Amino acid sequence: MEAFVAVFVTLMLLGSAAGNECTNSIYQSHTVRHKLLTSNNETWKKEMMSHYHLTPTDDSAWADLLPRKFLSEQHQHEWGMMYRKIKNMGASNAPQGLLKEVPLQDVRLQEGTIHGRAQQTNLEYLLMLDVDRLLWSFRKTAGLPTPGRPYEGKDSWEDPNSELRGHFVGHYLSASALMWATTQNDSMKEKMSAVVAGLSACQEKIGTGYLSAFPTEFFDRIEELKYAWAPYYTIHKILAGLLDQHTIAGNPQALKMVTRMVDYFYNRVMNVITKYTIHRHYQSMNEETGGMNDVLYRLYSITGDSKHLLLAHLFDKPCFLGLLAVQVFENNSCCDRIAIQSIMSYMVVAANEITGLHTNTHIPIVVGAQMRYETTGDPLYKEIGTFFMDIVNSSHSFATGGTSFGEFWGDPKRMADAFRSAENEESCTTYNMLKVSRHLFRWTKEVSYADYYERALTNGVLSIQRGTDPGVMIYMLPLGPGVSKAKSYHSWGRPFEVFWCCYGTAIESFSKLGDSIYFEEEGKDPTLYIIQYISSSFNWKSGKILLNQTVVPAASWDPYLRVTFTFSPDEEKTGTLSTLNLRIPSWTRLDGAKGILNAETLSLPTPGNFLSVTRQWNAGDKLTLQLPITIRTEALKDDRPEYASLQAILYGPYLLAGHTDNERDMKAGANTDWITPVPASYNNQLVSFSQDFGNSTIVITNSKVSLAMQNLPESGTDLALHATFRLLPTESSSKLSTLSDSIGKPVMLEPFDLPGMNVIHKGADQPLVIGDSSNDGASSVFLVVPGLDGRKETISLESQSNKGCYVYSGMSSGAGVKLSCKSGSEVSFNQATSFVAGKGLRQYDPISFVAKGVNRTFLLEPLFNFRDEFYTVYFNIQDPCPIINRWIAPPIGWDKVNSDAALAACGNWGIGIIIRDHEGCVLAAATRKIGTFADACLAEAMGVRLAIQFAILWNFLLTKLF
Repeated sequence: MEAFVAVFVTLMLLGSAAGNECTNSIYQSHTVRHKLLTSNNETWKKEMMSHYHLTPTDDSAWADLLPRKFLSEQHQHEWGMMYRKIKNMGASNAPQGLLKEVPLQDVRLQEGTIHGRAQQTNLEYLLMLDVDRLLWSFRKTAGLPTPGRPYEGKDSWEDPNSELRGHFVGHYLSASALMWATTQNDSMKEKMSAVVAGLSACQEKIGTGYLSAFPTEFFDRIEELKYAWAPYYTIHKILAGLLDQHTIAGNPQALKMVTRMVDYFYNRVMNVITKYTIHRHYQSMNEETGGMNDVLYRLYSITGDSKHLLLAHLFDKPCFLGLLAVQVFENNSCCDRIAIQSIMSYMVVAANEITGLHTNTHIPIVVGAQMRYETTGDPLYKEIGTFFMDIVNSSHSFATGGTSFGEFWGDPKRMADAFRSAENEESCTTYNMLKVSRHLFRWTKEVSYADYYERALTNGVLSIQRGTDPGVMIYMLPLGPGVSKAKSYHSWGRPFEVFWCCYGTAIESFSKLGDSIYFEEEGKDPTLYIIQYISSSFNWKSGKILLNQTVVPAASWDPYLRVTFTFSPDEEKTGTLSTLNLRIPSWTRLDGAKGILNAETLSLPTPGNFLSVTRQWNAGDKLTLQLPITIRTEALKDDRPEYASLQAILYGPYLLAGHTDNERDMKAGANTDWITPVPASYNNQLVSFSQDFGNSTIVITNSKVSLAMQNLPESGTDLALHATFRLLPTESSSKLSTLSDSIGKPVMLEPFDLPGMNVIHKGADQPLVIGDSSNDGASSVFLVVPGLDGRKETISLESQSNKGCYVYSGMSSGAGVKLSCKSGSEVSFNQATSFVAGKGLRQYDPISFVAKGVNRTFLLEPLFNFRDEFYTVYFNIQDPCPIINRWIAPPIGWDKVNSDAALAACGNWGIGIIIRDHEGCVLAAATRKIGTFADACLAEAMGVRLAIQFAILWNFLLTKLF
């Protein structure tokens, strides 16, 4: 058996290339499919469809993977035994000890918070959608009357001619069930119940159990190995939505509809297998099938019907999951020689072999595999989920936590290739990766998975909604240099005109923002894991308390996560002894961290662990956490030397993006003065200058070179940002708490997105420009005076160096702005030099920083705060330490190693001495086994500002270093 396993692993590694096309047709991209089906170019359509199903799956037969000429009959028998073990139905029991999901009905998000606003915006959108329009194509397919009109249009995936029609309705069923659970909104309940009832009428009319917005002919085509646009993908959405209506919203009618649909498709799949072979079934599944396996395992866990389990197995994709299954041998004692020596090779091979695969075809299959483990207890599928997360995070992920180049995986550790276009992170993939990590956390209770969930939710989900505009979301999240969410190929969607796949997943994501804050652990005493710090309340029934979590909004000027928990025991029940486990995120540090229960200071574990507190909670108990939020950089996952300096900047879990459309060179040192917080008071200094003429309003805007008048822009646009300036008092004693404080004071005008730059004049009748005032400070100073037009609400800006000369507009959109001195018509001059100085059209996010660049200074804000503005996520951060690779002394002697190895040496051996130069760069370090000094070493390696640190006896210093 030992030899067999060795050969099996080798075969899987060497033979996996054949599986690279598994379920991955040449035009798997949903965008290309939509263009294909709406195109009038019949020649192109014929050419593209001729490629369909040319590459069969690896699973033509399990035995075909075994080259019999290499193995004995005994090994062939063992291969067959392995097949039966993997395919065995119901022989295993569901695993024990998994954390339990808490009912979403018991969680409430706090209104007005970032998560509360996102949820409310989504609720408004769900209520905007019309039931008859959602049901139109279903009724048409069933032969029922079709009141109203469909959500049609050339860009709409719910158009009656779109082959994916109906998918969004499935998502709507899930989203509305989740939204109702967490808000108990009566209108939502009424609307989603009407959709279920309407679909039930369609199913009854058809009479076979079939239910979809398109005819059964689509399935005839894929069973004949002809093209149809992912019909099982849509069926999965409908099944999942109806199942959520049952399990979350308590609608028994929905479960009956699901079982009737599944009976129909069970018979259909069995017919294909009986008529042809199981191989033919898998060939017809060489297509995106969504999470069919996932929803069927979920259904089996409810019904216990073996048909549901069998059908779930038949929607697993062995050609893809088999590639990941190789990881199961890591802990197999019979093949330690392979596992110990080659496990990293497995990961490299697997990371390469998902290259080119359609990302969102395959992540849901892994989610289904995870559900298979939770349903049957088969450990193989536990290993698959774990290994998959490892290879994606190690080689194919962005700093957001998301993945994919457009809709595909690129080469491993070649993430810079994604920036050839602005179509980067597909939103659907983040939605599904969150599911993967959520399962893994419930199995393992490992903080790393909760940290990932926080990162992906904060940056990959919150960033795809356009502020508080209902129904305006994004398909692909741009992450390259100088990109804009409004300027990508897809740009922002429109509430009633697109209905992309990522619209469906987005409405679900924003409906379940509270579903992964709290998890329960079964046992003698109630135990609760709190893994996300989101302002909310939780009715913890087993703990017999109402728990309130209040998080102080993060701010750059207050670098701490501050969260308070208060408790209200159930009045009708006595309190019970219970345990709270609170996540201490990996991005924090112990220095400055505090935990206080009432007046008692708690001992905190190291970051990456849980703080556990057990007591009988009483009214008046107060538990507070103060966790430092650290600034750190994270390299792009690209191992080519030319991209080694591309790094993202994170503030705790928040990914920061810089306001820039081209430059991205930055110089960061070992010290932290290269990045500084924007004080809260700066928002009081933001102003926009406008003039009203007739029925229009125009404002002063900067183009990064000069100034011009433009029509008043909409909120969130790039122009709104360029129409915002900061008034900087030139006198150190002056404070501008309000705009009125500036009257009579000299000020400079700093463009919002160009910190350190100012508006400068070049003399009378010369255009105003943007530049560095350090060379000629006087030309950038203006005196704020009452408006020359005599109106109370206006001001004028007089040059301090050119008395009697004022900032002057051309009084029309597109006109330049210059410095002009009084002459000609006094009335027109006074009008052109008088402005309403109103609140800035753009405000600094509370999490805002200024970072030093090589040629300019950058304003950084969280990625989720950007709407239409241009930004850069990965900066070219220059290393100020030209010889950062210093001498590290391991116990066995001297060796020149890189900084990563230095950090590892610190963690393993402790630090003896660190010497830095004037820039804070490490000049020398000696290491030796000294136990607790390892933390000091790590702190130094992370950039603590110390010139010299001695942490060992002088004789070691003298004998080893000198």
